[in-house]
Amino acid sequence: MEGLQISKNAMWIPLKPFPNAFVVNIGDILEMVTNGLYRSIEHRATVNSEKERLSLAAFYSPKLDGDMGPAPSLVTAEIPALFRRIGVAEYFRGFYSRELSGKSYDQTAKRGEDSQMKKREGSCVKEHEVV
Repeated sequence: MEGLQISKNAMWIPLKPFPNAFVVNIGDILEMVTNGLYRSIEHRATVNSEKERLSLAAFYSPKLDGDMGPAPSLVTAEIPALFRRIGVAEYFRGFYSRELSGKSYDQTAKRGEDSQMKKREGSCVKEHEVV
């Protein structure tokens, strides 16, 4: 049943579900830890007044007194760190004090331009291509 939408080019795009699919949306922190290998995406769920759907949200966060950034094993000379290391408490202070204006806060931890991310897109695992 439809209900999941993603944001692309400032528009909400409904995704057609695969039968018996189990969908996992990757969060911003996992995008940072995987050095962009897995990308988070702005998404939302909509209500269907005719049919029931079960959605479950689960969150896992690192301890507040730690720091986070790309896993060292995912940073090489060919693929430099796309995100800087940031304190977990600092990240959440900024995350929860921002305006709700899309998927923007994780970009504060990004290094430089998106060029390294674009180079990597060819090797990313993509579950669903939206055109």
